[in-house]
Amino acid sequence: MKEKEELRLVQLKKIEENIYEKHPEIQYICGIDEAGRGPLAGPVVVASVIMPRNSMIEGVNDSKKVSEKKREVLYEKIMEEAISYGIGIIDQKEIDEINILEATKKGLTTSLKELSTKPDVILVDALKEINTLEIPYQSIIKGDALCYSISAASILAKVTRDRIMRQWDEIYPQYGFEKHKGYGTQMHIEAIKEYGLCPIHRKSFTKNFI
Repeated sequence: MKEKEELRLVQLKKIEENIYEKHPEIQYICGIDEAGRGPLAGPVVVASVIMPRNSMIEGVNDSKKVSEKKREVLYEKIMEEAISYGIGIIDQKEIDEINILEATKKGLTTSLKELSTKPDVILVDALKEINTLEIPYQSIIKGDALCYSISAASILAKVTRDRIMRQWDEIYPQYGFEKHKGYGTQMHIEAIKEYGLCPIHRKSFTKNFI
């Protein structure tokens, strides 16, 4: 690993290291992040992941800063190294019923329930007033860019969701889900205007386009 990358990762792990140093009793830190709060179609996906303290996977970063191809590679490495991980998927129907914020919070709790190892503390990107199953948590603004565990979670969430949207693309190819993953691109909006909504569209997000 190049020195520059190693220094970047050390910086990215400072939040976790500070917790470990101040609280020697803590063994497991869980990072949580979501993918898919903004799209017009498909689910919101929340990932929880506990990485080993000594984990230093080259290239781990906020998923938005990593290419789709590189994310797939990092996803496999994170899954291999993770002590435990959980994925919460809330579909478009439930997003329409309870709103995207509540759906994201529900996905977070679901992902935590999937963990095989109970974390001592949780680091989450921005969300507050969440059900963390009575596990203490810290909400970090832009945590996916500032915290290694949250960055790892952001990659798991993003890759999981992208794979779901590629599967939907095979069923509804006219919308181009493989390219835009359900986000409101011009191509996607034009497809909605031409073909109308399909079953995976979020009706609460697409009122202006039909």
